[in-house]
Amino acid sequence: MLRDIPFFPCWSRWLQHLPRAQAKVDAYTLSELERRFGACVPTTLFPKATQKENSRDRIYTRWRTFWCVIWQALHPHSSGREVVRQLQALFLLVGAPPISEDDGAYFRARGRLPEDQFAAALAATAHAVQPRRPTVSTLQGRPIKLVDGSTVVLPDTPQNRAAYPAVSSPPPNFPLLRLVVLFAWASGAVLAVASGNLHQSEFALFASLLGQLAEGDIVVGDRLFGSYVMVALLRARQVDFVGRTTRKVDGRRRTRRLGKNDWLLTWAKPAVASPWLAGADWASVPPQLTVRVVRGRIRCRGYRVRELTVVTTLLDPKAYPAEQILRAYLQRWRLEMGLDDLKTTLGMEALRGHSPNAVRQELYARLIAHNLVRWTMACATQEHSVDLERLSFKGTLDALRHFTAALARARSKAKRHALWCELLRTLTADLVPQRPGRREPRAVKRKKNKYRRLNRPRHLFRDYPKRHQRRTRTRLRRLGLM
Repeated sequence: MLRDIPFFPCWSRWLQHLPRAQAKVDAYTLSELERRFGACVPTTLFPKATQKENSRDRIYTRWRTFWCVIWQALHPHSSGREVVRQLQALFLLVGAPPISEDDGAYFRARGRLPEDQFAAALAATAHAVQPRRPTVSTLQGRPIKLVDGSTVVLPDTPQNRAAYPAVSSPPPNFPLLRLVVLFAWASGAVLAVASGNLHQSEFALFASLLGQLAEGDIVVGDRLFGSYVMVALLRARQVDFVGRTTRKVDGRRRTRRLGKNDWLLTWAKPAVASPWLAGADWASVPPQLTVRVVRGRIRCRGYRVRELTVVTTLLDPKAYPAEQILRAYLQRWRLEMGLDDLKTTLGMEALRGHSPNAVRQELYARLIAHNLVRWTMACATQEHSVDLERLSFKGTLDALRHFTAALARARSKAKRHALWCELLRTLTADLVPQRPGRREPRAVKRKKNKYRRLNRPRHLFRDYPKRHQRRTRTRLRRLGLM
């Protein structure tokens, strides 16, 4: 090739970058995401199979397919066809043999990715964010984890309808997936997720995540998780709880007064067994629990609750002041914004998988992409000493998309490092303004679309008659022909 010819020495600087005709593809994925986020996802994940499928080095290896899925999660409105087109351009760029323009091979490769490896990748990304998280002094600096549930709309396919039956509502009643997410309070990363259909309660899904909690953790949850059984299960693992409860709290029955609007209360075990626990597990639940009740007034604009009653198992008033407990619970709004980042910014409000396996894979991909964006935000705050709350998730995602495209074109390690440093500097220079007490109403300014809802199969759907059709019918009626 020309770069092997010792002539034209002044051109050697450019010719040395030309690849050989059959060179190996150096950029394994789109925008070389694995090079930048390699520290977050171990290379031991998604290994080559020992036999049968994925046992040979093909175009869509497990590792390359995984990172293509993550790229697609970072671009929620992109299609599989767009992924294949970019891979075509990538292979042609390095002189590798061309690949097929059909996207069926890519989707079949996605379907062969093991689901347990996605769960391991989610845990690895969450673990990578933790060392870069800001230090927390609230509640003795103990790890605080937030839990909440939500629902996701799925495509109306026979497989999804069988696994996630729709609720009884006016058509179109699409299948719904219920999920419970466990967040890290300091970094905002997703630690674990449990999903199921609407016949599975959020209580049962959260019970399946108890193994993700460690001794000494503090769980902050809404009133659904503040039941007697859940608090008892958490205490059995040496985990404390802060949240509201569905039980009626009567301060006149307190066992001890700790301060103003702060007292201890004894709960008795319910007489009716919980339907979510087996007989042996229900028998192991203690007959009584001592909890602490903290009541306070909220004077923040936009808050619907004016008087807040929080139940907790942090019984020491000196080590855990009432003000810190109320403040920790009010930080649940950060969890709500985290779910908004997932469902709105990353497009997780409606998934596109046509089978339960594809749905769960897409769910994990969005959560992993969310953690990678959070890792980038944590790197920026650690490098430039700014408050993590002042960084925009949407702004970080937009900057990450464009800077990774430039990083893929950089020809030297020094240039890539300079681009990455500039990305972190840009994120910290574009801070969200301080807006204490800003109202966040759950409303939209504009209607999403002006068309009717497709409430029946396409071949049975009948649209409104057009204007000329209505005029023709009116004219025929006047003439007595209809």
